[in-house]
Amino acid sequence: MDVGDTKKIGIGLTGMGLLFTMLGVLLFFDGGLLAVGNLLFLSGVSLILGFERTKNLFFKPEKLRGSAMFFAGTFLVIFRWPKLGFLVEVFGFLNLFGNFIPHVIIVARHTPGLGKLFELPGIKHAADYLQKGGTPQKQASSAV
Repeated sequence: MDVGDTKKIGIGLTGMGLLFTMLGVLLFFDGGLLAVGNLLFLSGVSLILGFERTKNLFFKPEKLRGSAMFFAGTFLVIFRWPKLGFLVEVFGFLNLFGNFIPHVIIVARHTPGLGKLFELPGIKHAADYLQKGGTPQKQASSAV
């Protein structure tokens, strides 16, 4: 599979956006790092997908609520409300990509380094809960 130069740049921008966002959260919601991370992430996604597919991703009728919350959070971060903006962004991000989380968990469980991490008791329970779509599973009792 050949990845074009535009997609390579998009992957780099998306990765840098996630790095800046993570640093912004670790440094007590530094507004500058969060704002730069948001802009890099959005520009990277648009370069990876292309303009039409990005527009279709964010502006489908069933995704409008998540898109509005994500962009509102981005503007709140840019206009110096980083903590509230980040929470609004996370809510929007989960509305946009929430149905993709079970697939990510399945892939992460089969990744050699992460597989053992998903066997830890608390993480295993949370991952099982998220993978099943948020419905708690009752375990069958083995009492005879």
